[in-house]
Amino acid sequence: MQKLEQLYEGKAKKVFRTDDPELFIVDYKDDATAFNGVKKGTILGKGAINNRVTNFLMQMLEKKGIPTHYVKEISDRETIVKKVQIIPLEVIVRNIAAGSLSKRLGLKEGTKLKSTVLEFCYKDDALGDPMVNDYHIQALGIATPAEIKLISDYSLRVNDILTEYLKDVNIELIDFKLEFGKLSDGTIVLADEISPDTCRFWDSKTGEKLDKDRFRRDMGGVEDAYKEILKRLLGE
Repeated sequence: MQKLEQLYEGKAKKVFRTDDPELFIVDYKDDATAFNGVKKGTILGKGAINNRVTNFLMQMLEKKGIPTHYVKEISDRETIVKKVQIIPLEVIVRNIAAGSLSKRLGLKEGTKLKSTVLEFCYKDDALGDPMVNDYHIQALGIATPAEIKLISDYSLRVNDILTEYLKDVNIELIDFKLEFGKLSDGTIVLADEISPDTCRFWDSKTGEKLDKDRFRRDMGGVEDAYKEILKRLLGE
């Protein structure tokens, strides 16, 4: 497969066209950003770790019935994915209060929620990715009620699968962000990534943060935290 021109460069990835119109190549970067791009830096080795962790988890989810854009990992940093039209929604799944939820609702970070919380944010950097509900999503023409239900069902199923799996490697899944896209035939699939960039992973015994919060909050040990996730998931 031939890698052609770059189509897009985001905060964490570059996307390239290929000689197959239905397939793209995603190239993960070491660049790190936080607070909608206000804070910038580099996490050495992050691109390779996020690529490999994402692909490992996507393949696991596929086997459990969640359709994804994953096709094939071709290098430490590069993966072939199905061409999708990204739905401009961030789906945030929360099991334990942390980050913005703690601030908004006055909940102490680490508080176990009585039920899983699902939040939607409209993907727009200029607007700061504002939170929206089903009514906004329909009013903006982003997704139909049936599509919102499917995305919600997939997100909660992903949460169940990942939470159960991560328990075995002593990781507590605090919260995480998902993105979905549409294939050429309109099928909705899980896209983007699932990594320490997009999930809050805490050690289930010590509570140590093993994710991007170490970068956001200047806690140090960022590279080691990402490497620890790779080690626990892939044994490396």
